[in-house]
Amino acid sequence: MSEFSKALSVTASGLKAQAARLRHVSENISNADTPGYRRKAVPFESVRELRTDVEHVRTGRVTLDRSELDKVYDPSHPLADESGHFEGSNVDLMIEIADAREAQRSYEANLKMFEQTRSMSASLMELLRR
Repeated sequence: MSEFSKALSVTASGLKAQAARLRHVSENISNADTPGYRRKAVPFESVRELRTDVEHVRTGRVTLDRSELDKVYDPSHPLADESGHFEGSNVDLMIEIADAREAQRSYEANLKMFEQTRSMSASLMELLRR
């Protein structure tokens, strides 16, 4: 496997991992007002591919945030108990927006690296053809 192929493989794994992270962040944001919803978190794992000796990143198992759910007071809500409260979600929109921005920037950095590697590879191939 050439160094260009290795670089493309590593950046592609980063793109895939950040895309998964963005997907979970968007699910969290869209369910911020869903009663009983628990925030999803996706960890990253480093994996070394033995046959090529290249380290990739991938997403681990999705976990649910076990922090306490917000108590919302709304006596007219169908899920409200006798005191007028129900369990909201534990999604903090500020954290989700920060995570989304970080994932987006990481995705863009990986995409830039992918494009530069591909461009360098194409230039090298053009030089070799001459």
